[in-house]
Amino acid sequence: MEKPTSTAELIPGLFRDLYAKMTAVLCRHFGLSDIQLAEDIASDTFLKASEVWPITGIPATPQAWLYTVAKNKVKDYFKHKAVFELKVKDNIVKELNEKTLPDDIDQRTISDSQLAMLFAICDPIIPIAGQISLALQILCGFSILEVAQALLTNKETIKKRIFRAKTALRDGKFELKELSDSQISARLAAVLKTIYLLFNEGYYAQHENHIIRKELCMEAIRLALLLTAHETTNLPQTNALIALMCYQSSRLDARMDKDGAIVLFEQQDVQRWDSDMIDQGNFYMVQATDTQETSKYHIEAAIAYWHTMVDNQSKWEYILKFYNQLILIEYSPVTALNRAFAYAKVYGTEAGIEETKKLNLIKMSHYFGLLGYLYRDLDQADAIDNYTKALNLASSLTEQDVYQKQILALR
Repeated sequence: MEKPTSTAELIPGLFRDLYAKMTAVLCRHFGLSDIQLAEDIASDTFLKASEVWPITGIPATPQAWLYTVAKNKVKDYFKHKAVFELKVKDNIVKELNEKTLPDDIDQRTISDSQLAMLFAICDPIIPIAGQISLALQILCGFSILEVAQALLTNKETIKKRIFRAKTALRDGKFELKELSDSQISARLAAVLKTIYLLFNEGYYAQHENHIIRKELCMEAIRLALLLTAHETTNLPQTNALIALMCYQSSRLDARMDKDGAIVLFEQQDVQRWDSDMIDQGNFYMVQATDTQETSKYHIEAAIAYWHTMVDNQSKWEYILKFYNQLILIEYSPVTALNRAFAYAKVYGTEAGIEETKKLNLIKMSHYFGLLGYLYRDLDQADAIDNYTKALNLASSLTEQDVYQKQILALR
């Protein structure tokens, strides 16, 4: 990929990559008690870059420039607050000198800040749906629409959840502080689900004409790996989640062709699968099975593992078995469709069609996409009809391209 040569090309990419990280660093390192304030400073920093860089040129290290400007904005904020001047200047001034404010905010600082923010946001005073929604927006940089899509709900509901969550944190005098082991354990489930949804948004992204965003997948794995560095969070379910993400990530490069079009699983070039990533998945899967604990992440990781077994003809029986378990633990339309696909592999196409039709997910493009796939060798007209319905419901150009190609091939 060519390096951006203009601010118009560079700043949007930096914003997507750094905004959420910068917000986390600001909230933790400078002790800002208001999340909205951290978000405002991060936004102002990028606005400053858009004004200055076209005149002075792109700095040699854009990321360092952005963090330095943000740091200075925080210092200016405190200096202009009357409460700072009158009440807490003597106590805070030491925190504002150059010895305690690092010139270079390194990856470790960013990672630790994000993880601290993630656990802080997953506060029991907020309903878990609000915790996850707020974490996805602030720490993962999701738009309201992206959060709604990830949580299978509508934008207005997400807006209300996030507003109530921020209000609860503000009223509860939110601050980043050391948590006890019991507090960390109580919040871990929400943290893992946030990371899981972040990965899925990268792997299954269905908006802005993208279907895969590899950087989100890698960010999710990185955050999960941070959890294994601490005894309290290095648990079987954590390792199972990492194994799942490694198995799925092993196929990232094979899921798109050189033109950026999606490649269906059965058409992927297995030589493009990342064997090292599969080995990593195997390693963390072993770590995850040290105890009798079985979470949804264990089951999904097992499904993903069997998908890597190219030459094993009986794998679909195992995959269907695990989907039967998964759907009992946590039902979702996507899980139901995936189970129907595995059912067809085990019991035949006609049985798979009947199983799929029972779901009646007529508002989902993937529902009709699966029916189109299953009808291909049975009834060409039905296959085209279902692919056409899927095309009309598809939310991204990339997904639409998949269905268009299927229709053209059948015709």
